Amino acid sequence: MHAVSSAVADRAQYLLRPDLGRRLAAAEAAPLAPRAQAYDVVFVVTDGLSARAVQSHAQPLLAQALPRLAGAGWQVAPLILVRLGRVAVGDAVARALNADSVVVLIGERPGLSAPDSMGAYLTWQPGSQTTDAQRNCISNIRPDGIGYADAAFTLVHLLKAMRARRISGISLKDSTGRLLPD
Repeated sequence: MHAVSSAVADRAQYLLRPDLGRRLAAAEAAPLAPRAQAYDVVFVVTDGLSARAVQSHAQPLLAQALPRLAGAGWQVAPLILVRLGRVAVGDAVARALNADSVVVLIGERPGLSAPDSMGAYLTWQPGSQTTDAQRNCISNIRPDGIGYADAAFTLVHLLKAMRARRISGISLKDSTGRLLPD
């Protein structure tokens, strides 16, 4: 596990300057370079708009997903924690580590009924020009939303489909609804 920061200085700036939360701080990519190799995926955990969500739900989801990927022979990069990050910060992390895909686990916008909802954003070969249309999302990961087992199943299924088809986002439809048990 390795911790880095986005280009955001504090929470107020995070809210006012979303662009800075999408980038790593200037000095943060260099320490990742020695860890770079041909990874299949890197998982990035960032607080987003609900630190409580990732504190509660990232570990249980990873505990379900990582063994499935390891069992399938995937090369998983060290876990990266990003302070005050937004979804696109994962693109820079994936490029720095030479990972084919990135999964960003992020605290979603707190609502009246779900102050601790976590989202997972998956991107195949992210680059500096990657758009949100090139990402897949699993939203509302929490016990009272999409449970950890179902979210991990969907996440692994999507990652395998991304790698096989070399696409993500609107070009890759989530077909796991047909595969999940009733």
